[in-house]
Amino acid sequence: MEQPATLARSAVFAPIDEVGRAEAVTARLEEAIVLGMLHPGERLPAEARLAERFGVSPATVREALADLRDRSLVTTQRGRRGGSFVTLDEADRLEAVERRIRALSSAELADLGVHAVAIEGTAATLAAEEASPFEADALARDLASIDFGDELAARRGVGGFHLQVVALSRSVRLAREQVRFQHADGPLLWASLHDAEERIAARAGGERLVAAIRDGDGARARAEVEAACDRAVRWLLEAKRRLG
Repeated sequence: MEQPATLARSAVFAPIDEVGRAEAVTARLEEAIVLGMLHPGERLPAEARLAERFGVSPATVREALADLRDRSLVTTQRGRRGGSFVTLDEADRLEAVERRIRALSSAELADLGVHAVAIEGTAATLAAEEASPFEADALARDLASIDFGDELAARRGVGGFHLQVVALSRSVRLAREQVRFQHADGPLLWASLHDAEERIAARAGGERLVAAIRDGDGARARAEVEAACDRAVRWLLEAKRRLG
């Protein structure tokens, strides 16, 4: 069945800048499937709905889905219970993530962290100044609801959590930049959540970030974002070294 909307999932289906380009739709959906934002067995929104959300024509969506079928990333079924379903299995997904890591230089991987801090570090500082106690409590509940015992659930949840932090900054521009980052290279930054120890660290870091926002301590909130991004980048660089 199609999954409910969250901020992180909304980033997957945000409008495509390159209007009319099937390649851009294909790349967006492939990224989301490979990095676990869309999971095996999940039904994608209907073609008309995808076209509306991406801001492209239905013909462009059909072309993109055909490309994804050729790559064995989705299958399409007809009938009342039909639709397009994610088919990438876990072994293939992990192999695809490894290919992404190999394809980027160490400098490019490190730049993911720089980009993330530039957006969310600034947003976290503002969120500590702007967020009400009620909003801080809601952020804490969102974090507590994430299943850190499951890798894919943790990736989806952490992505949504970081979008929520940026939203609390009250900056429309920062929110837009975070959405762009989230649906482009950003999810790769959280490939580290493949490791159980990294998921434990991510939850603890998220709790400290929430506490800093609740206390109105912008400097501490930014430092927690920087620490989280530094951990994620170090994991990526070690993975690249290990993969050769």
